[in-house]
Amino acid sequence: MPVYLSTSAPDFTDGFDTLLTAKREDAPDVDDTVAAIIADVRARGDNAVLELTARFDRLDLTAATMVFSAAEIEEECAKVGPHDRAALELAAERIRAYHDRQMPQDERWTDPQGAELGWRWTPVSAAGLYVPGGLASYPSSVLMNAIPARVAGVERLVICCPTPEGVVNPLVLYAARLAGVDTIYRIGGAQAIAAMAYGTETVQAVDKITGPGNAYVAAAKRRVFGKVGIDMIAGPSEILIIADADNDPDWIALDLLSQAEHDESAQSILITDDAAFGQAVAQAVEKRLETLERRAIAAASWRDFGAVIVTRDLVEAAELSNRVAPEHLELCVADPDALAARITHAGAIFLGCWTPEAIGDYVGGPNHVLPTARSARFSSGLSVMDFLKRTTLARMSPAALRAIGPAAERLAISESLEAHGLSVRARLDRLNQERET
Repeated sequence: MPVYLSTSAPDFTDGFDTLLTAKREDAPDVDDTVAAIIADVRARGDNAVLELTARFDRLDLTAATMVFSAAEIEEECAKVGPHDRAALELAAERIRAYHDRQMPQDERWTDPQGAELGWRWTPVSAAGLYVPGGLASYPSSVLMNAIPARVAGVERLVICCPTPEGVVNPLVLYAARLAGVDTIYRIGGAQAIAAMAYGTETVQAVDKITGPGNAYVAAAKRRVFGKVGIDMIAGPSEILIIADADNDPDWIALDLLSQAEHDESAQSILITDDAAFGQAVAQAVEKRLETLERRAIAAASWRDFGAVIVTRDLVEAAELSNRVAPEHLELCVADPDALAARITHAGAIFLGCWTPEAIGDYVGGPNHVLPTARSARFSSGLSVMDFLKRTTLARMSPAALRAIGPAAERLAISESLEAHGLSVRARLDRLNQERET
């Protein structure tokens, strides 16, 4: 059964703290295994990747067949039906339009002392996207990762997508084509992350790696961070819905289950100011679980990690939501904009009862790669900014150096960095000599 809490109950604080700190992942300790895989790929390159692919994916490849050929991509894309094709094209168009607006502007100005200052943005040169493989892979994640990279101006964009026993999802390849991916490797696991980070004879190293994966992929991303950039270490999916009584309980139940069906460790939380409505939603969830295709997964998630919380009012609901810092936050209330103004920590906010989270997963436009496990307190979802670097610019005029140089020299002396101070003093002395002549 899900947890039922009320802020009016004397034991609420303990119950809510338990909910916040509950461990939702029981991932095996894979770090030693991953470390060995990475070391093997660094030492033996293609040979290690091919052997590991044969072992874990039961697929024998060569260096030549590690990459999907243009003919293979064409053949697989031809299998995509017209309705799926149209849906992916609409999603790609909307995702691209949204991320186009995220592009930051270069700036340059001269300050009152005569110093010219600014910054400019440049993309990473190459990005690698990880896509979980087989028929369970998600073409929407390809679009969400690859399109922002292309909008940012990344020159070389590659995908690693395993094909266990040779199983290919044509939708993934079609999404990659729509997003402008250059190369698609049919390799996966920690060995794919290592290959993209360090390079092999066939796989050219990239500068940044993004995309979801299992415990082995997550551990590999942690280990290669520093050699390359990564997006985030994503945990199980989660949704928090703040809803008043003026909602259809079945709609809210379906929205809760839309995340519960992802995996048994996902979490779905309802916060409402009406106890009877909370009970009605819980009953609707149980009824939907009788027929849901992924009911075994969704039922385990709802049973082990689900929660219904009753608050005194919606202001208190917003305060609790900020403590949860959810990945997805739906505000199904009469005035969602007013309530959203009180939200400081959330990966994505969905305003009003006509905006189910599932729209955001596919065609809304904003990115669905979002911070989990309360990391929305300090991080954001994937965007073009993840594929850009900001370089600062500064030019001192003689007048500017006269004005601010002595302060730099003074601070260098205070830190016992003599050469720092002398590099400024030498220029100030030259300016003083020129002034005297």
